[in-house]
Amino acid sequence: MGNVVELKVGLHCSECIKKIFKAIKKLEDIETYNADMELNKVTVTGNVTTEEVIRVLQKIGKTANTWEGDETCC
Repeated sequence: MGNVVELKVGLHCSECIKKIFKAIKKLEDIETYNADMELNKVTVTGNVTTEEVIRVLQKIGKTANTWEGDETCC
């Protein structure tokens, strides 16, 4: 089992998701990947780092941030 990378990415339409999946597929050692348009969340599982996934998404013009540090509190 590899790392699980969860990122916040702006997912506006199905074309955005297609571009993201195409870019992610180019990474080596990917086991699974998923996009949740409702949560604007991309999840990648495999032998990859958060930085690698962010870099690939930035190459296609997407801004990606980690979920950590995004605490919404009262």
